[in-house]
Amino acid sequence: MKKTYRGSCHCGAVRYEADIDLGQGTFKCNCSICKKTRAWLAGVPAADFRLLAGEDALREYQFGRKRLHHLFCGTCGVRSFSRGPDGKGGEMYALRVNCLDGVDPAELIAAPVRYFNMAHDDMKSPPAETRHL
Repeated sequence: MKKTYRGSCHCGAVRYEADIDLGQGTFKCNCSICKKTRAWLAGVPAADFRLLAGEDALREYQFGRKRLHHLFCGTCGVRSFSRGPDGKGGEMYALRVNCLDGVDPAELIAAPVRYFNMAHDDMKSPPAETRHL
């Protein structure tokens, strides 16, 4: 069931809310940036995401094919979400689960986690090893 969560960067300059069903799953991948930052993400359609504050504080980093917009706070450096194509002609957001404010740890423990082998552009198969992600 979808629930409205609020999230933010560390300093609070960037704040958002999103309607997320954590029971539908979260994900981790082994691409170079997710591996280095140990990203744990929840995907939401653009219609379920609302930036409340901090658009002017956001900075962007892109690499590789430059399809994804890796956004971070220019003050504290925290990457609380990214955005990119949803594969259906629309846009989606990948929210860092660890940047959601006030989440009951039991909700996070119960959230299923899928793993993507994006180091090899393979969204269908998990990496052989996931314990480090």
